[in-house]
Amino acid sequence: MTSKKILIIEDEKNLARFVSLELEHEGYATEIKDNGRSGLEEATSKDYDLILLDLMLPELDGFEVARRLRKEKDTPIIMMTARDSTMDRVAGLDIGADDYITKPFAIEELLARVRAFFRREEHGHAVERAENTSFRDLVIDKTNRTVHRGKKVIDLTRREYDLLLTLMQNVGDVVTREHLVSQVWGYEEGTETNVVDVYIRYLRNKIDVEGQDSYIQTVRGLGYVMRERK
Repeated sequence: MTSKKILIIEDEKNLARFVSLELEHEGYATEIKDNGRSGLEEATSKDYDLILLDLMLPELDGFEVARRLRKEKDTPIIMMTARDSTMDRVAGLDIGADDYITKPFAIEELLARVRAFFRREEHGHAVERAENTSFRDLVIDKTNRTVHRGKKVIDLTRREYDLLLTLMQNVGDVVTREHLVSQVWGYEEGTETNVVDVYIRYLRNKIDVEGQDSYIQTVRGLGYVMRERK
């Protein structure tokens, strides 16, 4: 089985080398770039299964690297940031990062997030079926991983698609934030769940129609549900 390839874009050389050694010990193949510009060139010219991207980088910062990369590729990104602020996290997710981890972090946490990411990807591919899933006028074509509202194609990121699919596979049932974190991100219980709220907002912005009820309803203190209002 071919090793998963992970690109590490990090200017702290000791940290980058340490992370690389730990990932390789886990069986992954790694490459290191120590500035934003060379990291972006590497990410766009070669195919990687995952990118670990530092936020504060010389030449191009992590935000700009992610922004430019998303114009060309959909390679998954986990951002590594020393700035523990909600706005930084939201900004990173807004421009296409799939996840984030705050420095300083325990290497075990990073490895767990990487494993969870690949586990979720493999599980997602394993459960794909040819049938469609629908709610109201929203239709998910699982074969092509596309979403339509009527005749309009809704452009979703990988995480947005997985989140919507999970909700639509549980129409009528309240899905807790903890369950969504587990199913969509592959994290264990106890992981912070505010990332779910951020992605629900993204989904609503893309699928909802002004003047009509939202497809996704909030159940205060619990989570979210897709169901017809009575």
